[in-house]
Amino acid sequence: MKARLAASAALALGLVMGAAGCAMVTPQATTEKYEPSDGVSADLGDLDLRNVLVVSEDGEDGTLVMTVVNRGERRATLGVQFGEGGDVVEVAVPAGETLVLGSEDEEPVVLEGMDAEVGGLVPMYFQYGDVEGVEKLVPVLDARLPEYADLAP
Repeated sequence: MKARLAASAALALGLVMGAAGCAMVTPQATTEKYEPSDGVSADLGDLDLRNVLVVSEDGEDGTLVMTVVNRGERRATLGVQFGEGGDVVEVAVPAGETLVLGSEDEEPVVLEGMDAEVGGLVPMYFQYGDVEGVEKLVPVLDARLPEYADLAP
């Protein structure tokens, strides 16, 4: 009787371990970082850049759209250089604030002379303070989507 009970317990333990074992070796999907929207993201020290993209009709001039979160205690100036050796645009972000470029509350930041293809990617370099900068390939979208209809320059 004891042998039968021990065998049943061992079998039950084996079934539980076999059924739950796949979760032990499979990566958890919620821990994977991904881009949840049309743009790209980057982290620069105290600044978090989210959903960075450009809206343009012709690829020459475009409106920079992004959210910048300043987690620091001081005002930050973010430098954005677009294209190969292009102009640098500076964006001021107040301490502890979130700045949403492309919203009705903010003055649009127009990038002139981008020489990019609509539907393609434009290289952009982001720099803040003495933090090492980062280059990202930023999507260039047109105004066909309703959420971007009013953003083209």
